[in-house]
Amino acid sequence: AAALIDGKLVVSYAELQARAAVLAQRLLASGVTPGACVALLLPRSALLIVAELAVLMCGAAYVALDPAQPPARLRALLDDCAAAALLCDTDCPLDAVCLPRLEVEWAALTGEAVAPHVQLTSASIAYVVYTSGSSGTPKGVAVSQAAVLAFALNQQHEPLQPQDRVAFLANPAFDASTFEVWATLLHGAAIVVVDQPTLLDPIALAQHLTAHDVSILHLTAGLLPGYWPALRTLLPTLRCLLTGGDSVDAGSVAALLAQAPPQRLLHCYGPTEATTFSVVHAVATVADDAERIPLGRPLPGSRVYVLDRHGQPTPIGVAGELHIAGAQLAQGYLHRPALTAERFVPDPFAAQPGERMYKTGDLACWRADGTLNFLGRNDAQVKIRGFRIEPGEIEAALRNCDGVREAVVVARDDTGQKRLVAYLAGDASMLEPATLRSQLATRLPDHMLPAAYVQLAALPLTPNGKLDRAALPAPDDHALDLHAYVAPSGDLEHVLATLWSELLGVEQVGRHDDFFALGGHSLLAIKLIERLRRLGW
Repeated sequence: AAALIDGKLVVSYAELQARAAVLAQRLLASGVTPGACVALLLPRSALLIVAELAVLMCGAAYVALDPAQPPARLRALLDDCAAAALLCDTDCPLDAVCLPRLEVEWAALTGEAVAPHVQLTSASIAYVVYTSGSSGTPKGVAVSQAAVLAFALNQQHEPLQPQDRVAFLANPAFDASTFEVWATLLHGAAIVVVDQPTLLDPIALAQHLTAHDVSILHLTAGLLPGYWPALRTLLPTLRCLLTGGDSVDAGSVAALLAQAPPQRLLHCYGPTEATTFSVVHAVATVADDAERIPLGRPLPGSRVYVLDRHGQPTPIGVAGELHIAGAQLAQGYLHRPALTAERFVPDPFAAQPGERMYKTGDLACWRADGTLNFLGRNDAQVKIRGFRIEPGEIEAALRNCDGVREAVVVARDDTGQKRLVAYLAGDASMLEPATLRSQLATRLPDHMLPAAYVQLAALPLTPNGKLDRAALPAPDDHALDLHAYVAPSGDLEHVLATLWSELLGVEQVGRHDDFFALGGHSLLAIKLIERLRRLGW
């Protein structure tokens, strides 16, 4: 049976096992031992899945890193997880590393090899996923073998079947890939790999998914509004469409259900610390006045509490902090026992002593029908395009930039698109948006780069000396990385300038301006392409 489909490459379960065993033996020979971390710096591909399985065969934990992130950040993550080895391909963005580096190629993973026999426990770490950290450095969430199995095998909301084909389009460095890879393989279904160029083109994606008879698709909340119109022919053929990762646009879901309903639509919620998602809502209809889609109910094996500031359950309709307990909880934060103890606390409601619950920081309330509503955050953490972002990490990076004395970062949606805005005080001659952006780009991934940089004489304070967020001004064009204005030339440039202005909330766009430097990103680029197509370009 097919386990992986990557373009024209079709890999059986037997071949997947054999190639992973070959690589596992190479890892052992390089010094990898059970319990170690092995970093993977590979694009989304069949080779990546073989590498993940090979690491697990060694009893080690894989740490999938995003090759698109800045080299300095990748090195910091390698140091933080104390990686015993680095698996990469010939396009590795890191030159010299102080650990065994194994360049892997598909053609070289042949020959006879036996999968290693290692002793594991349910608490053995399967993988580590890094999320943004408020202290200025990312934190690694260590997820156990038991938690992965509890999640991947607990598909009672939509049981995967051997005949299913599941699209693999999540960034491997984030935990949505756990569903797409391990839930698929553990049910004997087939993974259909989607490469990055295909993912960024909704029409090409629709063609790819249709050609490979994909039956299960997970689209993040950020992708759904811009993608579903291009997928309208495919959607009714899907056994299940899953979405989540951020607030889902209720209007888009209503339109999708009215015009191209899949056989089943699931809204999924859950932090990395509770293994991908632990609360699910089957969406059949959307009320006309709905602003949000309910989070839903906990999966079997997971427990959810909404607690007030005294740790007591809240009544229906009353806001409280969402806590998650059960078999899907992560072990904690890698090498950070204090932070683990702060966020993973004893569960006073558990039937068995010694169980823990995770404080999500999300605010929610119970509905009368037994489902949950999401209400926001109780801290500064934000989600931009599905990415968890701690503004404190960006602020710490900004304070290390030349000329910056004070910095605060907030999420604003003045333009109709949620974006990060940095407010800065310091040496005005050194606070040009282009300069700051270029310095940050060496330290932070693209999704953490502010779209605008507002210079202030000093950060505004309330009478009691705290930051006055209400007094932070909306950014104008001076806060953007604009080039000296040169008028667009020709029909296409004028059309592009108009569309950029609408999408980015910029008053005037010149022919030398950079879409991404003005706050553009891949999701907005997709909207731009779609509008150009509608206009006949």
